[in-house]
Amino acid sequence: MAEEEVTDTEQAVQPGELSVVATVTDGIHVLTVAGEIDHRTGDTLHQALDVSSVPRPRIVVDLARVTFMDSSGINILIIAHRTLTEAGGWLRLAAPAPSVWRILQLVGLDTVIDCHETRQQALTG
Repeated sequence: MAEEEVTDTEQAVQPGELSVVATVTDGIHVLTVAGEIDHRTGDTLHQALDVSSVPRPRIVVDLARVTFMDSSGINILIIAHRTLTEAGGWLRLAAPAPSVWRILQLVGLDTVIDCHETRQQALTG
């Protein structure tokens, strides 16, 4: 797979902050997210998910380094899923940490958005 690296994915994230690193692998936008997704940091993820200029956008959000997500994060993912689906694309979630996976299951988001154990599984779908 051809991958285009934009920035360093190993950058340290301070508590309460959010980092989103965007890359493209075989035409699929991959967002590697680290830190906390909440009402203060959610706009960073929301902006990263906006690929409205791309026809039939496909996005994988790698959640392996997300340590916390509240209802703001859930809402951002639901809106992105709806927007991408309406544009003929899709959204997939990859490698959620156990605490994030539990939240996805509790609210039923794992039944709405494709969730995969690894980034590779999400890319190959």
